[in-house]
Amino acid sequence: MTAGTAGTTGAASAVRPDIATAARVVVKVGSSSLTTADGEIADDRICALAAALAARRALNTQLVLVSSGAIASGLVPLGLSRRPSDLATQQAAASVGQGLLMARYTAAFDRHGIRTGQVLLSADDLMRRTHYRNAQRTLDRLLELGVLPVVNENDTVATDEIRFGDNDRLAALVAHVTRARALILLSDVDGLYDGDPRLGEAQRITEVRDRADLDGIRLGRGTKAGPGAQASQKGIGGMATKVEAAMIASAAGIPTVVADAASAAEALSGHPAGTYFAAARGRRPATRLLWLKHAAVARGSLRLDRGAVEAVVSRHASLLPAGITGVEGTFDAGDPVDLRDEDGAVVARGLVNYDASEIPGLMGRSTRWLASKLGPEYEREVVHRDDLVLTRGDDPPEPPGALRAPRRSSP
Repeated sequence: MTAGTAGTTGAASAVRPDIATAARVVVKVGSSSLTTADGEIADDRICALAAALAARRALNTQLVLVSSGAIASGLVPLGLSRRPSDLATQQAAASVGQGLLMARYTAAFDRHGIRTGQVLLSADDLMRRTHYRNAQRTLDRLLELGVLPVVNENDTVATDEIRFGDNDRLAALVAHVTRARALILLSDVDGLYDGDPRLGEAQRITEVRDRADLDGIRLGRGTKAGPGAQASQKGIGGMATKVEAAMIASAAGIPTVVADAASAAEALSGHPAGTYFAAARGRRPATRLLWLKHAAVARGSLRLDRGAVEAVVSRHASLLPAGITGVEGTFDAGDPVDLRDEDGAVVARGLVNYDASEIPGLMGRSTRWLASKLGPEYEREVVHRDDLVLTRGDDPPEPPGALRAPRRSSP
C-alpha cells in the first residue's frame, strides 16, 4: 500500500500504463457528482464528464458509462425533498428521473459527436445465462456500432431482494461482462484515506495491491472517506462500497481507480489521481459467481455436518442431501443460500436446486436412495459445485469458458 497527498501530480514512474492503454474502459459516476444540493440535475457537471470521456474516446477507447442519478433526478419533479425510503416511491422517482437524466447525457455527448444508448440492468440479468448473454451481446454490439452505452440499475422494477444494492458493484460486474480492461469509479471523494481527514491528519492511499493492504482501515458502509465529503441524501454508496467494488473488479483481473469526478480526465489518462487498485493475476471467474459471492443476498441457509463442510471447502465438491443437518429461511429452487458449518459460520454460498419445503425430507439421505424412493429427478445435488462459491479460502477454479446458468427455468 502506498500513501500520498491528495495533490500528488504525475511523475512518469507513477503513470498507470494499464489504465492509460486500456482499449475498453467502464466509468461509473455517482449521484452526488451529477446533482446540485437541492436535487437538480447539474448540466455543467454532466458536460464536464462528457468532455473527459470524449477526450479518452478520441484515443480509440471504447467506453461504457455506469451512471447513478435516476432516483435523485426524479426528486424535484415529484416535489420530494429527499431520497424516499419506501421502494414504491423510489421506483416512481427512478421512472421520472431516468428519462431526464438520459436526455441530459444525450445532449452533452452529442456536442462531441457521440451517440449514446440506454441500458437498464437488473441483478437477474447477470444471473441467468440467457439474460447474461443478451446483456453481453447488446453492450458489445453498441460498442461495435460506435455507441457509448449508459448503464443503470433498473430501479423501476428492482426489488430489495434482487438488486445490486449500489452502482459501484454494478459497475464492477459490467466491467467483467464487457471484458473491460479498466474500471474508473467517480464520486465526490478523491480516493481512499488511511484515516478520516475530518478528524485529523490523514493521507490518501495511492495504491492497493491486495486485500492485506486494507488491514487497519475502517470503512463503515455509507461512510465518505475524503476531505470535504458530506453525507448525501441522494446516493446510497460510500467508500466501503467503492472499495468492495474495486476488489471485485481487481479479483477479476481489472485494474480500478477510485477518484473524484473532477479528476475524471486524469484518472482516465492513467495519471496518479485517486486510489489505484491493481489487477489480480490469473483466470477471471464467471460473472455469475462474482455476483453470487459479492452482491447476492442469501434467502436462507443450510446447516452442514463436518464431512459435508470438508467436501465443499477442501475438495470443492457439490453439496449432497446426506450432509445437510438443518435448513432455515424461505426460498425457492435457484435462490442463493448460505452454507453453514456446525458452529453456524458461513463457509460458502450457492444456488440451491430445491425449495426450502422439500429439503427436510431429503436431509441425511443419499441421492441413490432418494432416486429409488422418489424418482430419478431426485438423484441430483442440493447445490452443484458450479453454482457455489466459498466465503473463506479460495474458490473452486473455473473451467475455461465456464458460465453455467442456475438450474431453474426462466419464468
